[in-house]
Amino acid sequence: MALMDIYPTALRLLGRPVLVVGGGKVAARRAKGLLDAGARVTVVAPEAVEMIRDLADAGLLHWEARGYRTEDLDTPWFVQTATGDPTVDAQVAADSEARRIWCVNAGDHESSAAWTPAVASVDDVKIAVNAGADPRRAMAVRDAVAAALDEGSLPLRHHRRGTPRAGQVTSRAKGSVALVGGGPGDPGLMTVRARQLLAEADVVVADRLGPRSVLDGLPEDVRVIEVGKTPGHHPVPQDEINRILVREALAGNHVVRLKGGDPYVLGRGGEELAFCREHDVDVQVVPGVTSAISVPAAAGIPVTHRGLATGFSVVTGHDELGSLPARPDHTVVLLMGVKALSRSMDTLAASGLPRDTPVAIVERGYAPDQRVTVATVADIADRAADVGVENPAVIVVGDVVRLSPYAPEHLRLTHTHAL
Repeated sequence: MALMDIYPTALRLLGRPVLVVGGGKVAARRAKGLLDAGARVTVVAPEAVEMIRDLADAGLLHWEARGYRTEDLDTPWFVQTATGDPTVDAQVAADSEARRIWCVNAGDHESSAAWTPAVASVDDVKIAVNAGADPRRAMAVRDAVAAALDEGSLPLRHHRRGTPRAGQVTSRAKGSVALVGGGPGDPGLMTVRARQLLAEADVVVADRLGPRSVLDGLPEDVRVIEVGKTPGHHPVPQDEINRILVREALAGNHVVRLKGGDPYVLGRGGEELAFCREHDVDVQVVPGVTSAISVPAAAGIPVTHRGLATGFSVVTGHDELGSLPARPDHTVVLLMGVKALSRSMDTLAASGLPRDTPVAIVERGYAPDQRVTVATVADIADRAADVGVENPAVIVVGDVVRLSPYAPEHLRLTHTHAL
């Protein structure tokens, strides 16, 4: 049988009787797959492996502990034979052919009337692969496709929703919102779940920060709504963003709110979540790699390090600075803090932080034009002004900055082995 002679289709066996002839491991696997499809399974075999016996004891299938009889074909819609005896398998296949019942003959792949593909499921997508008479090849292809769907590199978007059966009345398609953390900007730092949801999206509500390049790979009919903010300039207020999310979901769309970093780290994700729930919109949160930790790491700065810092605080560079531990061994990470940099350093110094504590500013973390500026609490504001530091930037204050390869020699820690 040539592959070109195959007409791929999918059987809906829910509630329908099927027959498995054979009691070995292959028969057990096929019986389990048929049960998963909702079929009413009868197994005919003088002996059966433990899996079949357990399924029968649990009442999940019916086992006839005897040999095959032609009358076993009186009721099934579909037959699988896998006895290990070519003569018996051939007889079952011939009897099935005579009665026009589709039969998979595990003992003779080439003459079998039907083939069982290698199968995998990802969400509500079922992948079935035939590769001629090479089941290992089929399984390898299946696994590769399933992995690509899992990681979101293949489209999972729905194009047909809520198609009713004849005479069935359905309500409007139900949409959803996913608050997705896109990480610091490098698409490689997005989570698998984030990629998968983007592949399913009808609408993407996008921030200015985060992995912008992934938007270029979306299908043309996926709408991208830009709601990005810059310091002091919010063209789309947060209240309007909340309304956009709910409006699009109630219209039946799968909406991805693509945010930089993590939705719950100074990202107002909690407000968006609450607004969606108030309006009975299904919503989920997908954590992202927060820039508060990842961007310092891009400059070789750990926010904690044995012997240097055992804790850290993340703030927005405003009034809360005065209440933080004012010690070089407690790392302070400032987000959205460039504009208030001078005032923030004065506040930390007034709280008792030594003015010679090192400070690093990491601009455009993970981007090709990433830049790192290192100085101290006393002179970082002047240094930043000299080089023209701009947002997006993450500011790190504390002794951990001494570990950065970007730190000047007089600030760099050279004897880390002594810590």
